[in-house]
Parts: sequence; structure tokens; C-alpha cells
Amino acid sequence: MKLHISLNVQDIEASTRFFTAFFGQEPHKVRTGYANFDVASPPIKLALNQAKEPLAHGTLNHLGILVDTTAEVLTARQRLADAGLATMDEDDTVCCHARQDKVWAFDPDGHAWEIYTIVDDMTDEELAAHANEARLGPGGAVCCAPTPPAKPRGLSLNMAGGCEPKSGCCS
Repeated sequence: MKLHISLNVQDIEASTRFFTAFFGQEPHKVRTGYANFDVASPPIKLALNQAKEPLAHGTLNHLGILVDTTAEVLTARQRLADAGLATMDEDDTVCCHARQDKVWAFDPDGHAWEIYTIVDDMTDEELAAHANEARLGPGGAVCCAPTPPAKPRGLSLNMAGGCEPKSGCCS
């Protein structure tokens, strides 16, 4: 299991150089407008996305947890549903230059969180053959976090104690 952080950046080359030095290792994958680092210690999967336009919400694209198998995604999907969280499922989707199975949820501030597994870490040739399946995220970034709902449904992640009646937090 690894923490996943996806950042929108203004200069992909400068950001790639910075994180290469910061982590002391070369990126795992580099594509036009995209780079990712698969760091063993600490366990982090960092994705950098060239933003084509400034974003109102800043540089954070999305957060997530990388797991080893689709079975772990399915278990997480059920756990989130059992907790009453509103989720969005994506199976066999092409995103961030890889084929993935995932489940999304949004925290109370609208940040997208994914629990995902990489089914196929696609080569350039595979990606070109499936280019019509890929979708763009906010600001035209190549990583495709969904847009949060205008009014989040379900429980919020910070509501372990429940919510007060008429507070608006659960509607």
C-alpha cells in the first residue's frame, strides 16, 4: 500500500528535476505533460500533471491509495459504501498513462480521493492504441480526477461522531 499524491504543475520539466533530486531517484514514468515517481521509502506514488491553465483550487489534483490488487479495490469500495460514503467506481479505465481499477470518494472540502490498482502500466504504443479511452482532468491535466459534486452526498470523512440535525453536513 502506498500514499498517492497527484499535483498540477506549471513547468513539468522543472518539477521533474526537483522531485528527482528530492527523492534521489529518477521518475518511474515520463510522458508529455506527465511524470510519476514510485518511491519505496517512504511509500509514495507521486504524479505530476502539466496544467494547461491555472486552476481555481490550486495545485492539488487528487490524493489516493495505491493497492496491489483489484480485490483490494473491491474490498475498499464495499467498506466505503458500508460507511455511507458517496463513491464513483471506475473499472478498466485508462487514466494517468495506465489501465486501472478504482473507486473515488470526495472529502468534505471536495478533494478527490481514489483507491486504485494498476492493471497495466501501459507503454507508449499501448496508450496510443487506446487514446480515445483516456480523459482529461481539471485544467486539461492528463490525470483524470473527477470533478467533485456541487453538493457532496453521503458521509464526510471527518464525521466519525456523526452530524448534528439540520447542520447541512449530511444532505
